[in-house]
Amino acid sequence: MPRVERAIIMAAGLGNRMHPVTLTTPKPLVKVNGTRMIDTVIEGLHKNGINEIYVVVGYLKEQFVTLEKEYPGVKLIENPYYDTCNNIASLYVARDYIENAIILDGDQIIYNPEILAPEFERSGYNSVWTDGETDEWLQTVEDGIVTSCSRTGGKGGWQLYSISRWTAEDGKKLKHHLEIEFEQKQNRQIYWDDVAIFCYPEEYQLGIRPMNKDDIIEVDNLNELIALDASYKKYVEEK
Repeated sequence: MPRVERAIIMAAGLGNRMHPVTLTTPKPLVKVNGTRMIDTVIEGLHKNGINEIYVVVGYLKEQFVTLEKEYPGVKLIENPYYDTCNNIASLYVARDYIENAIILDGDQIIYNPEILAPEFERSGYNSVWTDGETDEWLQTVEDGIVTSCSRTGGKGGWQLYSISRWTAEDGKKLKHHLEIEFEQKQNRQIYWDDVAIFCYPEEYQLGIRPMNKDDIIEVDNLNELIALDASYKKYVEEK
């Protein structure tokens, strides 16, 4: 059975939807009830024995430097394209580390570290079954394999979250496909997830890793942040 050997944390983005908080603090370093979001991610990885961790930084990158001192095993990788390209650029600059990796966003809160367990059967995303209507990416799964994915959501399917695992074989493929899209095709305004799911779906047989909705929270905007931590209400009151 494949096993995660390393992690890649995406932390380069501008965090525009969380202004004005992110004007001075990169989103993964924003504290929610006293704890930075990225700390829940790194500590969750450590609880699963995953200590080789690459953090891709860009916006306000100098604020992440302390992570290397706080967490032995953490290395920063700079994404110089963070303000001109979508997040395909972040995985492109970390493409040498995708084999047997777990890839996850740094701006989410991990409540249940078990969702970051290193053992897995096939490449794919942590996903939550959703009965109701959603506008998030929604996967259709048959016999444990993802057969399609809707970018615009839908009803009754597996909602994809920003945690994925990649086997050595699929990691090699993904590196190659990233290079084609980013270098040759200059296809730089897509998500890195588009590469396996939409650009080369016939090349991968992705599975899912079921989890519960309350295992994790993705904090997308200022209102969602305020709902979790009332101390940020002052930013709305100041407007």
